[in-house]
Amino acid sequence: MMVIDLMRHGEPVGGRRYRGQVDDPLSEKGWAQMRAAVAGATPWTRIVSSPLARCRAFAEALAVERGLPLEFDARLMEGGFGAWEGRSAAEIETANPGAVARFKADPVGARPPGAEPLEDFHARVTAALDALVARYAGGHLLVVGHAGVMRMALAWTLQMPVAHAYRIDVAPATLTRLRIDGGQTSLIFHGNPRAEP
Repeated sequence: MMVIDLMRHGEPVGGRRYRGQVDDPLSEKGWAQMRAAVAGATPWTRIVSSPLARCRAFAEALAVERGLPLEFDARLMEGGFGAWEGRSAAEIETANPGAVARFKADPVGARPPGAEPLEDFHARVTAALDALVARYAGGHLLVVGHAGVMRMALAWTLQMPVAHAYRIDVAPATLTRLRIDGGQTSLIFHGNPRAEP
């Protein structure tokens, strides 16, 4: 049996935005959210993180603090949002009224101009997860990543259409637990009451 805990980064500097692969660091609030989410817990045998600063800095600090091995995987970076990268929903709506609602209703067909195709994003995240399962069978991993990565991981776990993954809310510093046993992946929980929404 293997367990993978997925953790979304906390709030970055600049607040809520369609960041994608813009490399903003965590805000003080973001650090506090993530620290609260893992307070008192050290069940992990290894930490694997997105290399983006909003994940990387916390993963590095936690690995040192808890004495855990750490690695980075670029396949765990957030999906690319193309023309929306770094922009708030309000900014997008001002420029293109209704675009955000269309994207939420159809994240495959109404992606931002230049965005990474959802199928490609799903394929790279699932390739990373498959590699972790193959490499660390029997372990308990903490994967520090992004809301989109967690949605793709849940689609992988539940074998749901990737277009439906955006129906899942992923608050800052959310923790989600997956269990892999006998080739079957199960969702144990999604969301962490200690993390601030």
